[in-house]
Amino acid sequence: MSTHSAPAQLTQAELKLLQALIYQECGMHFDERRLHFLENRLHARLKECRLESFYTYYRLLTAPEGRLELAQLLEHLTVNETSFFRNKAQLDLFHKEILEDLLSEKSRRNDFSLSVWSAGCSTGQEPYTLAMLIADSLAYFTLRQPSTTFSVFPKPLVPPPWRVEILASDINYTVLRAGQEAIYSDLQMASVDYSYRLRYFDKIGERYAVKPAVKSMIHFDFHNLKTQFLPRGFDAIFCRNVMLYFDEAEQKRLVEKFSRCLRPGGHLFVGHAESLRGLSDRFTMVHRNGGTAYQRIEVTE
Repeated sequence: MSTHSAPAQLTQAELKLLQALIYQECGMHFDERRLHFLENRLHARLKECRLESFYTYYRLLTAPEGRLELAQLLEHLTVNETSFFRNKAQLDLFHKEILEDLLSEKSRRNDFSLSVWSAGCSTGQEPYTLAMLIADSLAYFTLRQPSTTFSVFPKPLVPPPWRVEILASDINYTVLRAGQEAIYSDLQMASVDYSYRLRYFDKIGERYAVKPAVKSMIHFDFHNLKTQFLPRGFDAIFCRNVMLYFDEAEQKRLVEKFSRCLRPGGHLFVGHAESLRGLSDRFTMVHRNGGTAYQRIEVTE
């Protein structure tokens, strides 16, 4: 007769310890609505590690040899829901108005660099969407310049002297690897129309691979938004459906961080259900045709 040990019980004291550790490491806050999700993930990791109690698991996470497991836990606490061309109204605002004005302004100043950050990039659909939109805008903008000539064919995706850098970051190594691989299924490509598929993807069997020229515009990197490392000088930052994980104190800290990462006049894009209201006086809201962004303003002390 075989015996099976009962599943370990998660006590309130253990839960508070683990919640505090997670908050300290990455800023994620789990309120009453999301506690069940957290508890399920903790039970799964405890089973995977074959440990007897959650306090033992906590001790592992806080030990030097537990850094890999801590990274695994944090990966399992994020919901990596994403798609190409998500929130079209917002992307139209970026593509047809903000980016258009930005290219004209930079051209007048002989500044031919564009820098964008996709913070919480998941499996890459957002930064690749941004790369395609920027490539489109540059092509149309360059065509309208009377002095433009190309001695190289086919025309480069980023026409000289322009330089485009897109930083794509996430706390989850697994999704970063998928983004770097840049191969997507028919289901994942559902929101990508034929013209974009033709120009920016190669068909490989039943799947689609992002063309090398598009991939070269993007640098994927691990980044924990809780840390104080500040990549700077961005023209736009997309951090959509990420602040939902944080409490108000962490949201304020993150928005302050983004304000310092943006150049003056740069734009911050957050999720459809997210708002900067009450979080910062460093941004003004831009709202057109259903699309919303926040523009950094200079605050006089």
